[in-house]
Formats: sequence, C-alpha cells, structure tokens
Amino acid sequence: MKLTHLLLAAALAALGTSTFAQWQWIDKDGRKVFSDRAPPTDIPDKNILKRPGNRVPPPVPADAASAADAPASDTAPPVPAGPAVGKTATGLDKALEAKKKQAQEAEAAKRKAAEEQYTKAKVESCARAKQAKTTLESGVRIGRTNAAGEREFMDEDAKAEELKRVQGIIAKDCQ
Repeated sequence: MKLTHLLLAAALAALGTSTFAQWQWIDKDGRKVFSDRAPPTDIPDKNILKRPGNRVPPPVPADAASAADAPASDTAPPVPAGPAVGKTATGLDKALEAKKKQAQEAEAAKRKAAEEQYTKAKVESCARAKQAKTTLESGVRIGRTNAAGEREFMDEDAKAEELKRVQGIIAKDCQ
C-alpha cells in the first residue's frame, strides 16, 4: 500500500512540474519576458533564454541545417550581464538615440512655447503699463473701487505712487 502511495505522489509531482513550465526570452525591445506560452515566431532562437524542459524543439531556420544536427541542450547559452543583454549594437542603439532625440525635440518645443508665451505676456504688460502712464500723466481725475466696493478718486499722492509703480513695470517689461 505504501508503494502505491509513493508512486502516486511521484506521478503527481511530475505532473505538477509541468504546470510551472516557463518560457523566457528577450523581446524586440530588449526586455526580458517570462511566460507560460511560447514566444512569438518573430523572436529569433538566440533570444530564447529558457524553454520548459526542452519538450518543444526550437524552430530551425532553413539556413541553419548544421545547427539541427547538434544535440539540444537543457540549459540556455550564457547571457552577458549588463545593459546590452540580448540587444543588437546597432538596432537598439539607433532606437534609443531616436527616442532621446525625440525627447530633446519635445523639450525644446516645450521651452520655445513657454518662452513665446512669456514674451507675449511681457508685451501685453508693457502696452498696459504705457497706457496707464499716459492716463496718469493726463491730469484727468481717476476713479477706482476700494476694498469696500466703494468708488473713490485718486488724489495727487496716490497718482504719484501709481505712476512710480507703472514706471517700474515699463522699465522691467519694455526693453
């Protein structure tokens, strides 16, 4: 009876290991992918790092007939550590440089738009300040609304103070 339990446990353990079968490969973007399904057909054999027990033979290209004669190995070939894992020196570098260039162009465009907006605001501020200066120097009575919501007229001291503030704005924004 114990022998049958032992055989049953061994059979269940053997079946259980196949459920943890994992494929491991490096995709076209250079990222490591783990899956319980085989990689897409566009992934080259050299980028497949791990197969589940080598039950499914890897697809053999027609030009690699000599590779088909070699015995299959249970372990994947050693993969160098570091950022160049599974990456072609030219393909990924070009893609990375293209992304960097695109990011730099986007940043430059963003900076240019912000600079244009700032320049436009300065021009508008300058025009308003010049108009206010002309009004203050005209000698006309100027009314404004105070904090209580009441209308009041500016006296000469208030006009002089406002004229000083407006001249500071003109000096800063109208260059």
